[in-house]
Amino acid sequence: MYDAVIFDMDGLLIDTESVALAAGVEACAALGYDVSLDFMHTLIGVDDKTGWARLTAHVGEALDIQQLNREWNRACDKRFADGIPQRPNVLQVLDHIDARALPKAIATSSRRARAIEKLAMAGLAGRFETLVGVDCVENPKPAPDPYLRAAALLGIAPDRCVAFEDSDTGVRAALAAGMTVVQVPDVVRSAENRAHHTADTLLEGAKACGLI
Repeated sequence: MYDAVIFDMDGLLIDTESVALAAGVEACAALGYDVSLDFMHTLIGVDDKTGWARLTAHVGEALDIQQLNREWNRACDKRFADGIPQRPNVLQVLDHIDARALPKAIATSSRRARAIEKLAMAGLAGRFETLVGVDCVENPKPAPDPYLRAAALLGIAPDRCVAFEDSDTGVRAALAAGMTVVQVPDVVRSAENRAHHTADTLLEGAKACGLI
């Protein structure tokens, strides 16, 4: 049915989304910016450039982005000192895919170097044939570029790929790439319900699309 599987990363494979958002609230507070967790939820699935623009508009003043980014990373690293938890059923699903000899890739809105660090901290290093970060493409999600790039690196036609996403932004990107899309929401539920399949866990999603 499929010739390749492409995954988002944060909030789908690794449990970083809720922690990163809480760390963002803490980092903003440390620099005197009053930002709520509810607002942080609007940044799920977006690239850094879009996220910083939204945050700047929200606080109503120019941000010291470099300083805030350092504080944010520091707050995240403190929370992830003992490693990054995997989302439920990740290893089980990856093992099933490996048993079918299907190539796997990641298309993430994290920068590539940071994504590699996160995978290592989650015990998932070496489990994917390729990884496309936001800094590897010209246009981030919701543009299809990350998914198209991942498919090209795998040597598989996009319409032969199934994509797994947690965010609506990512779902739009994978749909625009012409892929079958499975959404497994994490912190917030979908407001659009555009994916071909929606599930509560990665395993349920893999079963829903016939991958398992």
